[in-house]
Amino acid sequence: MRVYLAGPEVFLPDALEVAAAKKRICAAHGLEGVFPLDPPPAAPPAERPYWMRIYLGNEAHIRSCGGLIANLTPFRGPSADVGTVFELGFMRALGRPVAGYSNVAEDFLARTRGFLGDAARPRADGGWEDADRMGLEDFGLADNLMVDGGIEAAGGGFERAEVPAGRRWHDLAAFERCVIRLAADARGDQWPSASSA
Repeated sequence: MRVYLAGPEVFLPDALEVAAAKKRICAAHGLEGVFPLDPPPAAPPAERPYWMRIYLGNEAHIRSCGGLIANLTPFRGPSADVGTVFELGFMRALGRPVAGYSNVAEDFLARTRGFLGDAARPRADGGWEDADRMGLEDFGLADNLMVDGGIEAAGGGFERAEVPAGRRWHDLAAFERCVIRLAADARGDQWPSASSA
């Protein structure tokens, strides 16, 4: 099975090295990893703007794959990279298996409160709100409920690990657990249960 490797690693200076490491892990478990920076199955029209060619290429990659693993480690804020989340939802809408991982184990609420600082205020009902009096999600989940829910509804797993900040974008242990789950799915095996580290 070809697996789309969604995540913000494309912004790393060593993105191709990270891609190669992820592809080696996929291959070791009988999967073919497809990275967003790989040449797309068909070249997007040259007259389109560069950013649109990137989008069209990534959409073509997603459509060509049988599953997706998303790196949902918080990116420039308390939540996952929005582009990665879009890709996860796109694959979910295609009805194909998805899995996700985060190299930050802390719940979404705690991260959001940390991000907001003093702008996060307790409510009389025991919940939390921001400076605009908008409530903060508190479900004990890794990210927004639509992210966790989409993975759960697909039968996938959301792997969480606590990785030192300096290794956050390069530690692939939680990623490998997702690969093992998708490989089992491709074989028709029972998936192992998700774990937290």
